[in-house]
Amino acid sequence: MVPIIILVKIINELQLLPYLAAVLEPLMHLMGLPGSMGLVWATAILNNVYSAMIVFVSLPVSFELTVAQVTILSTAVLMAHALPIELRIAQKCGARIVFQALFRIGCAIILGIILNFIYEWGGWLQGENTIVWRPDPQPQGIWGWVTAQLRNLGAIYLIIIGLVTVIRFLDYIHFTRLLIWMLNPLFRLLGIGKEAASITIVGLTMGLAYGGTLIIREVRNRGIPQKDVFFSLTLMGIAHSLIEDTLLMLLLGADLSGILLARLLFSLMCVFLLFKIWAYLPSKYVHRYLHPADAKEVKT
Repeated sequence: MVPIIILVKIINELQLLPYLAAVLEPLMHLMGLPGSMGLVWATAILNNVYSAMIVFVSLPVSFELTVAQVTILSTAVLMAHALPIELRIAQKCGARIVFQALFRIGCAIILGIILNFIYEWGGWLQGENTIVWRPDPQPQGIWGWVTAQLRNLGAIYLIIIGLVTVIRFLDYIHFTRLLIWMLNPLFRLLGIGKEAASITIVGLTMGLAYGGTLIIREVRNRGIPQKDVFFSLTLMGIAHSLIEDTLLMLLLGADLSGILLARLLFSLMCVFLLFKIWAYLPSKYVHRYLHPADAKEVKT
């Protein structure tokens, strides 16, 4: 994560974000949003949800949006944000980085278009949006930025240690088995085996940084099949941190119908369809574009 954080800082200092925002502007119109919202999504894609929130409340046009528009924008942000870091985590787990990037951005755009059509068709959430959050002062100067990043990395490290401890305890009391048994029918439809089920649950609830880190450890220690890793990461990519990130978007005025219900259902459907398509793809294309071959497959 550290080199990616430094790279993103350089991109910000070189003021390259407006160029990405210009590319996203036509896509914003397809989702029923002002072109200026491309800057918000561009910030989310390269940075994180918090940075996008700060940009959002700094734009005057943000206070003129409807609840439906804020919900659509928030849903896109949640499905495709912090890509430099999160794609690197996925790559370390064995997933092909290009496909993961295109899949996340593509799903965000498609769902945004669908939500725009549904909200306009039904006349839902067309009232004026209310923002209930204002950003805290951001650290100034390079040392303030370094301190903030070290604090964030330290918090992530401590949380991961806590998660590993909790998972081991749940394994000890056999609660993990019960949870996996309950969700196994759903995960089986999505191509996720038992070995990756518990970590997928962590990623869905806590976030890709935490779930992905645990997958890296489990892949190295337990040899989880690459297919399971791929579908687990793909699902976590577009539907992770369902608790924290959802609450953050509520502060901007977004509605749960989009940022939680539609996002989760759409993510499950997309991964299910991908799993069905995957079964008909030649192995050489799967291993070239989706995930590498397992050691056993290489030997055969």
